[in-house]
Amino acid sequence: MFRELRRNKQLLSAEETVAVMERCSNGVLACFGDGDYPYAVPLSFVYWDDKVYFHSAKAGHKIDAITRYPKVSFSVIDQDTIVSQEYTTYFRSVVVFGKARIVEGNKRLEAFWALVKKYSSDQLEADQEKEIDGCTQAYIIAIDIEHITGKEAIEYVRKNRCESGEKDEINSIS
Repeated sequence: MFRELRRNKQLLSAEETVAVMERCSNGVLACFGDGDYPYAVPLSFVYWDDKVYFHSAKAGHKIDAITRYPKVSFSVIDQDTIVSQEYTTYFRSVVVFGKARIVEGNKRLEAFWALVKKYSSDQLEADQEKEIDGCTQAYIIAIDIEHITGKEAIEYVRKNRCESGEKDEINSIS
């Protein structure tokens, strides 16, 4: 159902893909918007419990799109270094496909805590708890991941292989 990465030598391992998701602080959610137009919106998220979680107002374009058609895509850019003399960028990114849903009950609270810990871990726990308890006007949305891939620039692949001693394959990577 999901396409394989065309340049599979640039595919990140599952561990590297998860590391990107854990270290990044924002991504772009793409869904089926109004009037059959794609709707892509940047947002803060947490990768926790093998899912992507984010908060949302209870009304608006994003929540309308998700409730109407829950299949979504979510992308994260971890690295994007412009290399002008090579007319390219050295990049590392992740793309997620899954179904978005509103999270309820204890899982909502646990996911909310995961978000707060990611973005406000330096705040007092009592203040974090007060913020969570007082935030009744937001949904927590989960993306149940059906497919996830990470990819990086071939230059990073070559560098990593060189550093790990795989010199015989370096020149054959294109």
